[in-house]
This record gives sequence, C-alpha cells and structure tokens, in this order.
Amino acid sequence: MRAAGQEVALRRRPGLLNDGPSWIHSQPSVVGSAPGPPLPVPAAITAEAFPLSRALLEAVLADRTSDQFVCELIWPRLGYEPDGSGTWSAGPATAAEWREAFPTSPQFIAERPPSVRLTRSIAKEFKQLLKEQLGFGGYTIGELYPRRTRRATAVNWLLADLAERGESLADAGPLPELLPAPADPVVGHPGDLPVA
Repeated sequence: MRAAGQEVALRRRPGLLNDGPSWIHSQPSVVGSAPGPPLPVPAAITAEAFPLSRALLEAVLADRTSDQFVCELIWPRLGYEPDGSGTWSAGPATAAEWREAFPTSPQFIAERPPSVRLTRSIAKEFKQLLKEQLGFGGYTIGELYPRRTRRATAVNWLLADLAERGESLADAGPLPELLPAPADPVVGHPGDLPVA
C-alpha cells in the first residue's frame, strides 16, 4: 500500500530514466527506430493516425493528451467515422448496441454512461491487461478523479481490443505532441469538456 501523497502513478520498467517517463526524454519516431527528439505532429492529424504503443498508452494514463485525443483513439475502433464537421457518427461497422445508445461520438472521459458501457464491454479475461501489460498499479488516493479513472478504463479497453484481434502492443511508436499534465486534474486540459 502506498503512503498518502506518494507520487507514483505508473510503475517504471527497468531501464527507464528515473527523472520522468521515458517518452518525455527520448521518443522514437517510428516503431523500432533509434530514439530521437520528439517529432511535432500537426494539429490536423487526429488520434486515429497513431498506432497503439506502450509509450502512447502510458502518455494517456499520465494525462499528457487531451480527452478528445483519447476518444479519437477509441471511436474508429468502434466503427465511428468523422463527418467532416468535427463530429463522429456511428458508421456501418458500429455495433448496434453502440449505435443505438450513442449515435454520435460518445464522450468516454467527460460522460459517465459511455465510460460505464466501455468498462462492461471488456471481456472478463482482458480486465487485468492494464496491470499485466503496462504494470499499471493504479492511481494514488490523491489522483482518483473521474477523468483519470476513465482514462484507465479507455486504455484497458484499447488493450483488450488489441488482444481480441490477436495483435501485440508495440513498445514504441509515433506520439502526438505531449501536453503538460493539467494543473487541475478535475478540469483537465484547455478544451476538455467538463466531466459529468
């Protein structure tokens, strides 16, 4: 059990720098390439352009991406499609239960019902992937905010989706320009929707 106020949100793997997550100091530009400086990503590129990697999912858990970015990692995997106006709508590949409950882009971080449905859609055998694959021990008591716990749900769902498709998680891959962790984790990043 952690002492109150102890700031260890993610367990570090051996070999990572001790003064911060590895993706802050050196980011691979392509899976398997030599480490290099972070590559800025144009704002017009959405999250669906980013293949899942350990570094990307750790950045989501560390609250280094916008809530919109997290949702955009999930929406195309559920069959939602952008309509050109900034809204994502259920497409032909969207399962009926999702399409009926959320005809347009479910806000997995800002709203509780989509997050609950996401949690329930994770098969029992994949419920512990967050811990097993990322070594995520959870947030400390002082870090337990709906935005953060819903991010953990989103990451676990993404890992489960990979597992269901028989794909493995790459250690590295392209990353968006990472944001500083928000000063107020309840409010989140500029532009994040209020949490309900």
